[in-house]
Amino acid sequence: MTTTQSTAAARPTRVEGRSRLAVAGTTTIVAVAWWAVLTQAFDLTLEAKQGGTIHIGAPSVLIASLVMSLAGWALLAILEHNTIAARKAWTITATIAGALSLTSPLTAGIGIGAKLGLASLHLVVGSLIILGLRRTALSTKARCNPTA
Repeated sequence: MTTTQSTAAARPTRVEGRSRLAVAGTTTIVAVAWWAVLTQAFDLTLEAKQGGTIHIGAPSVLIASLVMSLAGWALLAILEHNTIAARKAWTITATIAGALSLTSPLTAGIGIGAKLGLASLHLVVGSLIILGLRRTALSTKARCNPTA
């Protein structure tokens, strides 16, 4: 067995069925679906004031949720590459970022309905990203002891 083969064999592998791409896709689909419920079923107009008035439409929700999912994925990958307790560090960092993201809709939303609707979108996307990507991360034990 060559050194390359033994090194590759010693690396922990991901658990099947825990795809980060699936987390990003699911988060994006659920975010757009929730946006549709808010705007169609609850008849909310989702607008925010950021310089001028911004209407929050399906394309904005789709792009923002996908970008945040991919950013979370990238941060988790960086932490896994550079730290031992990547899952814990990522979960704490992502939770703080998610909580801080709520200040935007609560302060910039136009009207109570928009504020609550936009905050619920942030909570849905944040929860799915945090719980979904956290589930894909290898535990510290698995990363430090790949044969266990």
